[in-house]
Amino acid sequence: MRWHGAVIAEAFRILNLGGIYLYPADPRPHYTEGRLRLLYEAFPLAFLIEQAGGAATDGTRPILSLTPRHVHQRTPLIFGARKKVETVLAYYAGEVAVAERAPLFGKRGLFRPDWELAPCR
Repeated sequence: MRWHGAVIAEAFRILNLGGIYLYPADPRPHYTEGRLRLLYEAFPLAFLIEQAGGAATDGTRPILSLTPRHVHQRTPLIFGARKKVETVLAYYAGEVAVAERAPLFGKRGLFRPDWELAPCR
């Protein structure tokens, strides 16, 4: 895993080495519609990535199929290798049960040790 903190540096790395970039929407204020601007960040990146054989989506639709409502519209952005993006979309659609495929996140978690699950003696 690598994180540069700059979407262009990430795109350069993904075009050279493969991988995926995730900047999904979340429920925090000002992040519900994503953080990157559709017209002058997401569209150009999606065009480059798709020309290179990858995929770019907002989690539900391809970025290049979106119609902007205003100049500074924001969007979630997921782009990279086509198979990796399709895997993320399968998670979004609920086609893959995370607990079954990744037992670490089923009943146990990174931040919840086994002893919390054991009955008290």
